[in-house]
Amino acid sequence: MFDVRDLQSSPRNALARDDSNRESAGEPALFLQAWQARARHHPPTIRFDRPLDTLPVSLTGPSCALQCAHCGGHYLAHMRPIWEVDDTPATSLLISGGCDPQGRVPVSQHLERVAALRAGRRLNWHVGMIDEATLRTIEPYVDLVSFDVVGDRETAREVYGLDLDLDDYMRTYDLLRRRVRVVPHLTLGLRGGRMSGERRALEALAARDAGTVVFIVLIPTPGTRYADCAPPPLDEAARFLARARVEMPRARLYLGCMRPRGTYREALDEAAVRAGLNVIVNPARSAVEAAAEMGLTVEWGRECCALD
Repeated sequence: MFDVRDLQSSPRNALARDDSNRESAGEPALFLQAWQARARHHPPTIRFDRPLDTLPVSLTGPSCALQCAHCGGHYLAHMRPIWEVDDTPATSLLISGGCDPQGRVPVSQHLERVAALRAGRRLNWHVGMIDEATLRTIEPYVDLVSFDVVGDRETAREVYGLDLDLDDYMRTYDLLRRRVRVVPHLTLGLRGGRMSGERRALEALAARDAGTVVFIVLIPTPGTRYADCAPPPLDEAARFLARARVEMPRARLYLGCMRPRGTYREALDEAAVRAGLNVIVNPARSAVEAAAEMGLTVEWGRECCALD
């Protein structure tokens, strides 16, 4: 079996032993399958991003009507309010903000300011549950939309207070991809560290042949309702990434910036390399070492990972 304690202390040995045990029992090793899928469909390169050249901008400052269980406005406070951005050396912007009670980011606010900042920069947007009319108003300023997908109604209710299910999220995703480039984001353990609808969400994205998927992981954040929760078990998160590679062999799979630090990150980042992911943001040293060991050529980027 996959031993989380061993993985945390020595991820390379734990993964190798897990593959050995499964092979000896006659069951194909999940990580071996994942690596073989990567080798068949992707060049032997991996990109590590440090998004120093992307400025996160909030259209609402620190305000958010939802006060979600995992965030509570905490991460908005670390973004630059758009009315304070006169100029910036950043080559790209992450345009985000708090949501209204229906889960929509008020993206049509401050469009004049957005237009003034657009020249020479790429814009990645968080839009929430947008409608087509609103999407049309911002479309001239969109290079990319990063869209969070939630796999079940229970998670949406508990985390966001929204009565939405996977079908609602996928309708919005389908609307977005008809008009703009959209990169779905899937948070592992979003429901207080429990894996809930992630599998269904992955299946829905695979059925639509999503070209890129970004995975992030719940960070128990002080001052939020989930402050005392644990992130999803490390073995579950690592295996989910490997299964994603097996089930979406041609897609570009990323491990995004939002994930726990410390030994959890060390183990998960290495597992992500061995599971055949294409991009890791702010990689732990273990991931860099694993990439070298696996014979991958490393490329370094300086912008938000979805902006490739």
